[in-house]
Amino acid sequence: MRADATRNLELVLRTGARLLADDPSASIAAIAAAAGVDRRTVYRRFASREDLLAAVYGARYDAVEEAIATARLREAPVAVALHRYVEGIIAVNRVWPVETSRMLAEESIRERRRRLIDEVDAFLRRATDEGLLRSDLPPGWVGSLLPPLMLHAAEELSELSAAQAADVVIDTLLRGVGAR
Repeated sequence: MRADATRNLELVLRTGARLLADDPSASIAAIAAAAGVDRRTVYRRFASREDLLAAVYGARYDAVEEAIATARLREAPVAVALHRYVEGIIAVNRVWPVETSRMLAEESIRERRRRLIDEVDAFLRRATDEGLLRSDLPPGWVGSLLPPLMLHAAEELSELSAAQAADVVIDTLLRGVGAR
């Protein structure tokens, strides 16, 4: 793919993610206009709105997979891996704000999501086994708290860098919100 075509595709996908986050019924024409490309350019790449949606969701999952790989959840010290993971996911949530639950009816997306969740859950067990996280909490509790914390940080702490927002999330996760 030519460099300008790659750039346009990335622009369309990112713009699509942003518009679809605000309005899940956004049209291809609206996404093309907001991206500054001709709608025919978008239709040449995507035969239907559903194909464009699948590409946006796929790009988001690509970014999540990259954030997990970069965090080195299996190899890095748990505190380092946790920060890298949280920082990476906050960055993904900012660039790809679209809610992916609408795509969970598709088997390939469900399987991809399941693999990512399993990898993070294994890391959280490792963090518990190594003493970073409390072992007296119900199974899955930390795993259910972390995603909304990261999403909320991405949306509500926009004045902070992803690294600074990750500091807030991790401090909240590890120390809670009670007075010290």
